[in-house]
Amino acid sequence: MSTISSDSFNKDSGQFLERLGKTLTQRPFYHAGGWLAFLLFLITLDMRLGEYPFGISLLSQIINIVFFAIVVYLNLLYLFPKYLKNGQYWTYLLLLFGTALLFTPLKLVLKYGLFNKTSGIRQDILDNLSAYFMSMFLVAGLSTVGKIMVDWIVTNRKKEKVENESMQSELRFLKSQINPHFLFNTLNSLYALTLKKDDKAPDIVIKLSEMMRYMLYECNEPRVPLRKEINYLQNYLDLERLRQRKGISIKLKVNGNVADQMIAPLMLIPFLENSFKHGVNANIKDGFVIATLNVEPRSIHFILENSKGSVMPTQVHGNRPSGGIGLVNVRRRLDLLYKGKYELNIRESPGTYAVHLDLNL
Repeated sequence: MSTISSDSFNKDSGQFLERLGKTLTQRPFYHAGGWLAFLLFLITLDMRLGEYPFGISLLSQIINIVFFAIVVYLNLLYLFPKYLKNGQYWTYLLLLFGTALLFTPLKLVLKYGLFNKTSGIRQDILDNLSAYFMSMFLVAGLSTVGKIMVDWIVTNRKKEKVENESMQSELRFLKSQINPHFLFNTLNSLYALTLKKDDKAPDIVIKLSEMMRYMLYECNEPRVPLRKEINYLQNYLDLERLRQRKGISIKLKVNGNVADQMIAPLMLIPFLENSFKHGVNANIKDGFVIATLNVEPRSIHFILENSKGSVMPTQVHGNRPSGGIGLVNVRRRLDLLYKGKYELNIRESPGTYAVHLDLNL
């Protein structure tokens, strides 16, 4: 029984010393600066009261700081992670109380012996035993509050970092979805135009170049100018007009003043891609894709309607309807980037598919 207790004690002591070493080596300047500022505050307070000479006040407050530091680090590196973080609240509170109760007399005995010729300090110790204990317990408690706040900030920062990495990953995934098939189909159409020496070929090259530049370089920013996003949509639809068969109606109308509004990149393109996958590419005789973008100073309203086939087109591999991943992806991005700032409604009828997106920029 004693062997188990000894092993447990040695293990806990080792963990405590490991945490102590890690803390002191990683953030020594922050800790030293904080304790120095606390020491200066206590000395300034003593000097304002003017009860003791500077040398005596300095030594007295250094002793205070040393014992405060012992209790604080014992709390942060042992009691807090072992008991409070594991939900043992009453055990933690009792141990914290006991720690303050143990180190307060040790500090007072030391000060009482060092200042045996300074009657004022010795009398102050005898008269204010409870105040000394409460100050020790209060400093330990404040360190707990500070630790909780720091952990909360660190956790939020990690969460934001993970969300940002997730958004970047989803954006890269979105780019990879847009690139291959659309690019190859457009190049095939461009090749056909060059064979016929069609005058449209140079314009197609310029539009494709603008789209690739936007996707590869400008979309790496968290926000892009709305006008560039609109230009990308227009280029995309111009190239789709080239690829689609005759009789397909493809329109994009922009209403309002497009000025300095910013938007997350490639936020609207999945809806357009989805409309071509499920609409005009579904062997519909008179297909259509009609998009309207109403722009306001701090918001946009995007309305998209497209024809819909009776049978959903499927991917080359597997029998899953195409386009589903794109919409799931854009919903996820909306939740991450515009949580509480958007409203997305998708309506489906036997012959049409409609998207309504209200987005506060």
